[in-house]
Amino acid sequence: KTRANGIAALAINRCVHFSALWVEIEQLTAAGLVALACNPSHAWVAPAGGCQPVFGTNPIAFGWPRAGRDPFVFDFATSAIARGDIELHRRAGKAIPEGWGVDAQGLPSTDANVVLDSGAMLTFGGHKGSALAAMVELIAGPLIGDLTSAESLAYDAGSKSSPYHGELIIAFDPQRFLGAATEEHLARAEGLFAGIEGQGARLPSQRRYEARARSEAEGVQIPLALFNDLQALLKG
Repeated sequence: KTRANGIAALAINRCVHFSALWVEIEQLTAAGLVALACNPSHAWVAPAGGCQPVFGTNPIAFGWPRAGRDPFVFDFATSAIARGDIELHRRAGKAIPEGWGVDAQGLPSTDANVVLDSGAMLTFGGHKGSALAAMVELIAGPLIGDLTSAESLAYDAGSKSSPYHGELIIAFDPQRFLGAATEEHLARAEGLFAGIEGQGARLPSQRRYEARARSEAEGVQIPLALFNDLQALLKG
């Protein structure tokens, strides 16, 4: 449909949370398409100026194909940090940085247990991240007939299961937008990337591709504590 019309949308309903959006984005960029995806999760994140969870971590991912090079892909939560990072701090007994969450009264907290159990996470960028989180709630929730993050958490009913939600994926075909001028304008995009990298800045996903190549060649190293956790799960 994207090839025929230039743009197509895929609504995925009632799926269990799948951790990362870049996986399907990379499949679309590999086909030469530009792609955008987003989804709600469980209500863990307070809106800017509030203290009660309304939003999920509500990730947004985007991909741009690059001929002969790894695609430009970003995939990030609209919360200040992924919930898993706070959980890792809790397991390690470490304080979290200010700005990641608040307590039940809306006061800044560096206690992972407080933020996860009775407080709320925060969006990145204050009201800007909050607005993006609201957008994700709407276009990957009611717009596609699926649950908001608050509805997902209510459906969970305290079982502590993974979020239950929808996902919206939009794909664009540069060939249909640009026709004979496709190569010309994709080359202009490369000028943008060169302007970023030329001053020593890193493109999103660059480290992932480097780490992927290194892991394929050298294997993967994990902390001993994680190895022990995995062994315990296997024995269980």
